[in-house]
Amino acid sequence: MRAEETATVIVTRLPRLVRVAEFLINVVEEVGRMAIMVGQALRAIPSAFRSRKLVLEQMAQMGVDSMPLVIIISVFTGAVAAWQAAYQIQGLIPVKYLGSVIGRNVMIELGPVLTALVVAGRIGAAMAAELGTMKVTEQVDALEAMGIPPARYLVMPRLISATLMLPVLVVFADFLAILGGYLVANILLGISTYTYVIGLRHSFEARDLFAGLIKAGVFGMFMAIMGCHYGLRTEGGAEGVGKSTMQAVVASCVSVLIADYFLTTFLFPISGQ
Repeated sequence: MRAEETATVIVTRLPRLVRVAEFLINVVEEVGRMAIMVGQALRAIPSAFRSRKLVLEQMAQMGVDSMPLVIIISVFTGAVAAWQAAYQIQGLIPVKYLGSVIGRNVMIELGPVLTALVVAGRIGAAMAAELGTMKVTEQVDALEAMGIPPARYLVMPRLISATLMLPVLVVFADFLAILGGYLVANILLGISTYTYVIGLRHSFEARDLFAGLIKAGVFGMFMAIMGCHYGLRTEGGAEGVGKSTMQAVVASCVSVLIADYFLTTFLFPISGQ
């Protein structure tokens, strides 16, 4: 009876195990395809100077065209951070440290992560939609027929541009967020400019700023990888383009958050641990 019961349990659970195995196989396949695509793009980097026009066009689209969105998000992020920080520290530490709290939080976490998530929704979707449309209309196949590797012509410029431009956007985002925090602190909370600036100077460390920029560069790289990968994997016409766009945005945001955890633990070790 025990053998029969064991066999029944195995038969019952077999479909679940098959689904789990299929899921793991699909994950490994996707990671492998991404690795191959990235490897081909990295090998094409020495030819970036010849493709400088493509790189500059992508940098303009990712950087300049994203500035209005970054300005709005950053100012209100700093404003919310100032109000929340004032609420949390009231009665615990002097208000003169409000600038310190805002400055460090913005440079280390809020600036890079929120900027990456917002830009991922715009850039990741644009990459996937553009490349997906090229894929379903057989333009990618035409490039291959002409002997032009898609990794060099399509992926490499986007990978370089996203990796370089997101740190630039984060610099502006940090400044604007700190400015937004200052406006709330000065106008609504009555904190003087001198007190706010002294708090910023008290906690400022170049290491925090550069760590945030390193994060931004990695986030930009992941956004480009996800956008290009799902764009070039598009199938099924307009419906497939929409599906690829959604997958690229979701994958970009998830990869940003996962990378943020590992980068934070690596860049900001806790003494005594």
